[in-house]
Amino acid sequence: MSSIRNAIHRLLPAPRTVTGPTDHVVVVGAGLAGLSAAMRLAGSGRKVTVIEREAIPGGRAGRIEMQGPTGTYHADTGPTVLTMPDLIADCFDSLGETMEDWLTLDPVAPLYRAFYPDGSVLNVHSDVSEMAQEITEVIGPEEAAGFEKYVEFVSKLYKYEMKDFIDRNIDSPLDLLTPDLAKLVAIGGFRKLAPKVREYLKDPRTERIYSFQAMYAGLSPYDALAIYAVIAYMDSVAGVFFPRGGMHAVPKAMAAAAEKNGVEFKYNTTVEKVVHSNGRATGVLTTDGDFIAADVVVLNPDLPVAYTELLGTEPWSVKRLTYSPSCFLLLAGSTQKYSKIAHHNIHFGKSWKNVFTELIDKKQLMTDPSILVTNPSYSDPSLAPEGKELYYILFPTPNLDAPIDWKEIGPRYRDDCVRVLEERGYIGLGDSIEVENVTTPLDWADRGMERGAPFAAAHSFGQTGPFRPGNMWGENIVFTGSGTQPGVGVPMVLISGRLAAERITGKDPSYRSRATR
Repeated sequence: MSSIRNAIHRLLPAPRTVTGPTDHVVVVGAGLAGLSAAMRLAGSGRKVTVIEREAIPGGRAGRIEMQGPTGTYHADTGPTVLTMPDLIADCFDSLGETMEDWLTLDPVAPLYRAFYPDGSVLNVHSDVSEMAQEITEVIGPEEAAGFEKYVEFVSKLYKYEMKDFIDRNIDSPLDLLTPDLAKLVAIGGFRKLAPKVREYLKDPRTERIYSFQAMYAGLSPYDALAIYAVIAYMDSVAGVFFPRGGMHAVPKAMAAAAEKNGVEFKYNTTVEKVVHSNGRATGVLTTDGDFIAADVVVLNPDLPVAYTELLGTEPWSVKRLTYSPSCFLLLAGSTQKYSKIAHHNIHFGKSWKNVFTELIDKKQLMTDPSILVTNPSYSDPSLAPEGKELYYILFPTPNLDAPIDWKEIGPRYRDDCVRVLEERGYIGLGDSIEVENVTTPLDWADRGMERGAPFAAAHSFGQTGPFRPGNMWGENIVFTGSGTQPGVGVPMVLISGRLAAERITGKDPSYRSRATR
């Protein structure tokens, strides 16, 4: 079968690459994708300059310091769930560095603790036999047997999707015509996610924990294709990790390794526009009036914003996009510890399908919320003052397409969130908070995210793979990040950095897709 696949790939044109010289590359934005691209480009011998408007690297994976009465809380402002760490290791490998010399990742166990409205609790484990035992004890042996069959299904999805549909540059729908496409069709990958999950998981508790990840793709499990169960594989089968020092330790380590290997970083510097003519960029102009010449420009800001603000254009492929829901984020430094929670906790309300109807179809706030609460100090006490706890509390909300005035409703919604959490078992949370930081959809927009949607354009069929905005424009401008291929999530944006670099260097002959390892 591999010989058939190779023969088909030989018949397809090679992925496009930039034309002209590529000696000096300017990367705009030091997010995870921009850093991934910069490290690979430096490893290939290019001169690389990274321009970042903030004082630190990380982009969405940022960090704020909240000063409490007895010390500092070190709070991550972006993603909290880290999976597939070998994709990070590959970035370091491209520089001849070893990830473990720069970064320590500890496994999170359990991956999640799920709380249900009937009072039951399910610990989610990456080990299949351990998880089957958990399901047997909480729900029953028949559900555990269904879970084991579900793992077989998502493992096949991952194998068939990763190499041909995620882990390579795609220029045309014809690039999808591989034997793996037929395999995906055969196993039901293009059916709707929710009914496909219910073929294996009959209990609503397991159905929820293995399909809520569709929200990351900006879709309801009832609308998403079953191929997005691959996120459940990355999230709940391949394992979850936490970096010592918090999630921001990842971009911090990546930037340090890149700088050691010759990458120049210009922090506190904002790019005003890309200077280009007839599709060819000659460099970037900063708000300070400095022109920085470049042979190639890589853009890591949110793709729609990069087009409109930096390139001064909005192609149809961008104008037509619809966006994922947003979220309300409360970072809280607290004097209260809750012994019943784990590192990552999901609190499901009684409502399930209606949650997505409200958020996506009606563009309303949830009346019966499902909530993510991460307790980073559970795994790394150094992130909070001694004897204190740090909480990352995320309530999904509609994006800015909804008629919600966040300036007016924000403070009231914050109080509603605390009230709901106290009803769900976080007794005394409101009184225990000694310092906090709130991010609303309006704040996400102010940070450069179109429609205030940190999960970018939704992964509907028409916005996936070759139908998602491509990562090249003109002759020598390349995009990276969640707005382009392959999409949203830490693993995907790390891959997008490699794909952006390969638009400049050509395919890396030493790279081997994780699906084939």
